[in-house]
Amino acid sequence: MAGVYSEKVMDHFRNPRNVGELEDTDDVGIGKVGNPVCVTPETLIHMNSHLNRIEIASPEDRVLTHNGMYHNVIHRTEREYDGDILILKNKFGEITVTPEHMVLAIKLPKGDKFLRTEHRKGLIPAWYHAEDLRKGDIVLYPILKETKDMESIDIDVTKSEWDFRSKPIPEKIPISEDFLRLCGYFISEGHPREEPSKTYIDFSLNINEIGIEEDIRGITKNLFDIDIKTNGIPKRNTRHVFIYNAALTRFFKKLFGNYGYTRKLPHFMMLLPPNKQRAILYGLWKGDGYINIDRKGARAGYCTTSFELAQQVKMLLLRQRIVASIYTEKAYVKNGVRHKESYRLHVGQRDSLKRLCSILGLTYKPKSHASRDSWFDNDYVYIPITKIQSKDYSGKVYNLEVDGDHSFTTEAFCLHNCGDLMWVFIKVDPETDTIIDIKFKTFGCGSAIATSSMTTEMAEGKTLDEAMTITRDDVATELDGLPPRKMHCSNLAADALHAAIEDYRAKKEGRPRPGPKDEVGHDHSCEV
Repeated sequence: MAGVYSEKVMDHFRNPRNVGELEDTDDVGIGKVGNPVCVTPETLIHMNSHLNRIEIASPEDRVLTHNGMYHNVIHRTEREYDGDILILKNKFGEITVTPEHMVLAIKLPKGDKFLRTEHRKGLIPAWYHAEDLRKGDIVLYPILKETKDMESIDIDVTKSEWDFRSKPIPEKIPISEDFLRLCGYFISEGHPREEPSKTYIDFSLNINEIGIEEDIRGITKNLFDIDIKTNGIPKRNTRHVFIYNAALTRFFKKLFGNYGYTRKLPHFMMLLPPNKQRAILYGLWKGDGYINIDRKGARAGYCTTSFELAQQVKMLLLRQRIVASIYTEKAYVKNGVRHKESYRLHVGQRDSLKRLCSILGLTYKPKSHASRDSWFDNDYVYIPITKIQSKDYSGKVYNLEVDGDHSFTTEAFCLHNCGDLMWVFIKVDPETDTIIDIKFKTFGCGSAIATSSMTTEMAEGKTLDEAMTITRDDVATELDGLPPRKMHCSNLAADALHAAIEDYRAKKEGRPRPGPKDEVGHDHSCEV
């Protein structure tokens, strides 16, 4: 922050005056203002363990916030926007936001020292306006902390009255490592088949995947007392494993989806303890993953045609402290075969590979030096911004009001659900209309805090009429200037002061109190 701000700005940022609040009594006025910050309608956010477009979010939904927990949506807002918009990218994906939107990040100071990850770890994260971030800055992405263990699950699929062949299966089965591993195999390699007179699961394996076949055999026998059938086709290099049971087939189809591109994990599996989720990852990776630890640049990957499953696997990996890059492979035709669009998770960082090998029961001895651009702590993974673009945009933009943490997580970034927010509290001597006490609370960047602090100093001791004449330009002048972009997005404190005066006068005159206003004057007092 230093270098582009005056000494006065830095002083008020580091040592803000009059921080606090006043009780809402008859002689107190309260003003609140803020920036309207938003994202485009196609933005995907984590709602109830699934990714959904923000434009369909509702108060019934729960979204993943920056603390790794799910919180309720209070309401969704939308407005028309015409102007510049920013596209930020990292190894997880991208986000398109208005320039003032707040992103949880670390800004890297200049200097070779901060080219090293170890030195970056000592920097303090904060909420930054998107327009203040640059390529190479570090963003924080939350690790899912909400955990809910389950010992068993009901198989709530009834047997058809015309099903005379399927063996009865238990009404309840344990959520054990065996069951979760079988779930991983099914998601990657299993296909529910419904044909006349028979409904069954078909696992399509490589001809050499004898170990998976035997694992499926043992699990199916132990959990359901069902014997599998197999069929090897050497010409196609494939091996089919069949589970002939209609109720079990419909149960797996209900849990995970029918086709590869619709596959996803149910919500309860995303909340299981991380040690249990290792079994899911084992089955997934053995089915549709690969790992090569013999080459100098060891790497591993997982591929799926389901975008949502790719994102869920990313979240499962993060809980194991494994970071993966996500790539999209466009649909293509090869040798007359049409391949659907697919999503690849790539694991190449040494520490992440070690943890993945531990899950897969492999021993990894690195043959090259560690290259690390990301790291973990107990709450977040830290990953660099890889690209920033701007473009003109005209259309609707959306935001959420989220209970508690006031943030939400997209496929690639963690965003606050508001821009700079400022509250100004004034206590007035009713005999002289003089401000005898003033406090502020501000959520925002350094200049937002500095302008709030300076405004309270300028207003204290003035009459209400005198305080109403204080403008944004006056505040900036007293601070010896602000960068041009901060005049627009952060210098709102004078507006909050005016709103507090209006609030006090409304109470005194017995009029309805005005609601909080955003920077463009939209009254939110009745917003639902």
